[in-house]
Amino acid sequence: MKAGIVGLPNVGKSTLFNCLSNAKAQSANFPFCTIEPNIGVVNVPDSRLEKLESLVNPERVIPATVEIVDIAGLVKGASKGEGLGNQFLGNIRETDAIIHVLRCFDNDNIVHVDGSVNPIRDKETIDMELQLKDLETVEKKLDKVKRAAKTGNKEAQKEESVLLKLKDGLESGVSVRAIDIDKELRIEYVKPLQFITDKPVMYVCNVDEGAAASGNDYVEEVKKKVADENAEVVVLAVGTEADITELETYDERQMFLEDLGLEEPGSAKLIRGAYRLLNLETYFTAGEKEVRAWTIPIGATAPQAAGVIHTDFEKGFIRAEVISYSDYVSFGSETKVKEAGKMRVEGKEYIVKDGDVMHFRFNV
Repeated sequence: MKAGIVGLPNVGKSTLFNCLSNAKAQSANFPFCTIEPNIGVVNVPDSRLEKLESLVNPERVIPATVEIVDIAGLVKGASKGEGLGNQFLGNIRETDAIIHVLRCFDNDNIVHVDGSVNPIRDKETIDMELQLKDLETVEKKLDKVKRAAKTGNKEAQKEESVLLKLKDGLESGVSVRAIDIDKELRIEYVKPLQFITDKPVMYVCNVDEGAAASGNDYVEEVKKKVADENAEVVVLAVGTEADITELETYDERQMFLEDLGLEEPGSAKLIRGAYRLLNLETYFTAGEKEVRAWTIPIGATAPQAAGVIHTDFEKGFIRAEVISYSDYVSFGSETKVKEAGKMRVEGKEYIVKDGDVMHFRFNV
């Protein structure tokens, strides 16, 4: 599952990417510094994994991960091929969620592609380009569907009404995710078209060091603007976070964070937010050789969760032995959980809960 970092040129995307992934993408003070998308695999911070490690004392620990993609900066006219428009829009279409970086700091030494700092204008520029590209997709589909609808085809008529609603919304500057369409119709007619503005979005307000803990006026403007989008807003001093990742010891990093009034790096909140944005959750396996976090879609069944480890586990699934994370921590070991009668045996219909500690029994 991929989350793509997007934004205008020079708002801090590549610095954020470096900070998240420690993969050193080029970042510099000029537009289109990133041309080819950079891809990094990022560990998902999870204190539960650390707790299980302390209880089990395994040979190794493997966290859950999210793939983050740093995509070239967008400019006005991208939907018509301006700048790196077609390439940018192709790259973003391949991601599952969007991390939209907005510049929310003043600094005369860092040029802004439009000459002044205005995160609302920047947001609207990118929204408009993405909406125009989605509008192009709707119009192409409508041309085909209208011909079938004119012949009296009921299915085509139903699809046409959905597409016309999408067209009206996009022409009014509304993203697909915010257009009110019945859930079943959305699954049947909207999802297959992979609209860019239908992807879930998180806004990252890139602030200066002084605003890392409490934000600033620019951040408040962004929060008001996106209040009806059901989107998460994260405040991050990207340059400062990058400096923190360069420090060698944990104690040094913690001292730096305390000076800023932060309990943990903002990047950790962002990564967990991206995980939620992608509609993912975690279950654990815990043994002497390995404690590991496994990533599954929210709502996955026990066999589907087993299949993440190996397809044979799903094919030959017999049952799952399940311990809730809270019970594991409360009793302190798998043996004591069993003695207390708190280990459950679940079948094929079981919906895995975030934090479950699981063993699978299977036969192939």
